[in-house]
Amino acid sequence: MEREEEQEMAGAKLRRPALPWTVRLKLFVLRAAVDLAQRRDGTVNRSLFSLVDRQTPVRPRPDAHGVRSADVTVDASRGLWARVFSPVSAGSPLAVIVYIHGGGFALLTAASTLYDATCHRFCRELGAVVVSVNYRLAPEHRCPAAYDDGVDVLRHLSASGLPDFAAPVDLSRCFLVGDSAGGNIVHHVAQRWTSSPPPPNPIRLAGVVLLQPFFGGEERTEAELRLEGVGPIVNMRRADWSWRAFLPEGADRNHPAMHVTGDAGPEPDLPEEFPPAMVVIGGYDSLQDWQRRYVGMLQRKGKAVQVVEYPEAIHAFYAFPELADSGKLVMEMKAFMQINAPKTIALKQSDD
Repeated sequence: MEREEEQEMAGAKLRRPALPWTVRLKLFVLRAAVDLAQRRDGTVNRSLFSLVDRQTPVRPRPDAHGVRSADVTVDASRGLWARVFSPVSAGSPLAVIVYIHGGGFALLTAASTLYDATCHRFCRELGAVVVSVNYRLAPEHRCPAAYDDGVDVLRHLSASGLPDFAAPVDLSRCFLVGDSAGGNIVHHVAQRWTSSPPPPNPIRLAGVVLLQPFFGGEERTEAELRLEGVGPIVNMRRADWSWRAFLPEGADRNHPAMHVTGDAGPEPDLPEEFPPAMVVIGGYDSLQDWQRRYVGMLQRKGKAVQVVEYPEAIHAFYAFPELADSGKLVMEMKAFMQINAPKTIALKQSDD
């Protein structure tokens, strides 16, 4: 009891992140919708959440930035599809970003305005074709459904390529990028893909970018306790609900899908071909200790890993272009892709 009171006092003394009123308003609406959608019985009130989760239609014609989009069916029997964003033209084949969205494994889609805008921005500013995966959501589809879907999108891309409207791409310069729960999925998909890629396989994973990935365990870390009630999106209650919805029934938070750092069991077996990683950490993200442990695990395994930290960043800061750190992140991603792709990728500055 004394420790809980100490943590509450420590949290009360922390300065809350300084955010524009527009961001604060969006976060307030998102938090309220998530809290109402996460039912106590572990199900999701999808009808209610859909009132806030606006879906953006595809843009078959190029917009003002020269980007168009289309949805591609991967497996109709299970509702697996992806949204492809492409520049109108390119002087040479472009890199491919396979993007896996966040949402606690249970919320949001590739068509959600939040992620449609994020992938559109990455397409135009990174000069890459973006394939945004619409994986099956928990709790209707628990672990490992999302991992299976991510791997199967890569298989589809390897076997069928991209739709005709897309600019030419070089599949040997393929990057997996994911945020929050999507960052968790990126790790597991990359581990599976590099363990047993299907032959013949034109896809080479040139790198993985994990934006504030969602890892965890039974332990409550210092950051989770210190930032409880301070970070504007992730708290222990919402995180615990997400894990209960996603993990197999009866599993605890030390399940290997969640706990990948080796602290509570054996470390994951990473193949030699596991790609270079970029891990993004925010100072106001309560998941940061788990993210640092993940970095430590990669380093112990001898894997190349770049850590990018933003001390003032909240969880999901990358989804708000009005935040300065969001622009800085795009520049870091550009540099990471240039270093780890065999050829120089075409880069475009945003017109915004």
